Amino acid sequence: MKIRSNYIYFLLLLSFFSLISFTGRGQKLTKTDLIFLISKEDSLVLLGDKIVNEQEVLGRFKADSFFTRMLVRALITPNSFQYPFSKITSISTLYSPDSIFRVFTWQVSKDPDTHRRHGAIQMKTKNGELKLFPLIDRTSVINSQKDTITNNEWWIGSIYYKIIKKDYQGTSYYTLLGYDENSIRTTKKRIEVLYFDLNGRPIFGGDFFSFKQDSIPQKNQSRFWIEYKKNGNARVTFDDELNLIIYDHLISETNEPNKLYTYIPDGDYEGFKWNNGKWLHINKVFNQKLKDGEAPIIKPIKENKIRSGG
Repeated sequence: MKIRSNYIYFLLLLSFFSLISFTGRGQKLTKTDLIFLISKEDSLVLLGDKIVNEQEVLGRFKADSFFTRMLVRALITPNSFQYPFSKITSISTLYSPDSIFRVFTWQVSKDPDTHRRHGAIQMKTKNGELKLFPLIDRTSVINSQKDTITNNEWWIGSIYYKIIKKDYQGTSYYTLLGYDENSIRTTKKRIEVLYFDLNGRPIFGGDFFSFKQDSIPQKNQSRFWIEYKKNGNARVTFDDELNLIIYDHLISETNEPNKLYTYIPDGDYEGFKWNNGKWLHINKVFNQKLKDGEAPIIKPIKENKIRSGG
């Protein structure tokens, strides 16, 4: 019983210090609710580990089902928006730069060629009640992804690792950088713009990506991605100093441009610059090729932590 008493004391002590750090956004978690969320997070950590590491596919999907239901139960807790769930490394949890929402994303793998993404957008509310938009992965049934505007119920699934906030004509636009393990042969990195309509509902995509300055101009796109050889380590990131989205220029290592599984970075970098409500394509960011590691680019930490095999 002494061990249990020490554990309760530890939770109470932790809740005291955590409560101080969670009041910065104007709402407070009670000590009781905080202890409850700490307990739920510990359980979610265990389930998240099973989603990634369980050998049997049925076990992974069962863990995913329990994980989803437990996460929702935890989020129903008043002011749960303030609790970061930072111990759960099997999922990505990102707050928007203005802290008006956060997005959870993760995936469960059926086999090395089949991955199902899950996610949810939690809005910050004045009274601390839960306002949640589930993200329903429809990637496999959306054919014209470059031109399609979607919502949370028709989501093109990605594991997000960066949110960039830009404003234009009184509207805030949130650009999401994410990755998709896609298949046994290729990985995708996506750039997706999210905003909220007049009813406060999330909208993905729009007339945001412009290629009008290219030597051969293309029509605008709703979203943008690169696809490359599995473990090719191509990068898509945002550089704060340059105020640019920067990504690796890709070439076929076997001179077979129709085979995306042969694409790898060649040392050049392309990018996008926000201009009048659009991301304007830049064909060449730097005037000379940079060796790996020289460019101001950070490889997403979470990419290799999600299970890709069955």
